[in-house]
Amino acid sequence: MNNSYRKLHRSAYDKRIAGVCGGLGEYFNIDPALFRIIFLVALLGGGSGALIYFVIWLIVPEA
Repeated sequence: MNNSYRKLHRSAYDKRIAGVCGGLGEYFNIDPALFRIIFLVALLGGGSGALIYFVIWLIVPEA
């Protein structure tokens, strides 16, 4: 049985504000810039990006 699993965390290395996008990028193995663009579009499109970012910042632990 393989016990290797990934855990979502905020990045301590690839961070601009709180490491949320860097952590998501590491978890999904894609460029964190894509998540930054998604949050920016969501922020400009109605403000939900800021709320989602803040909630992830609060509940996801730092690496």
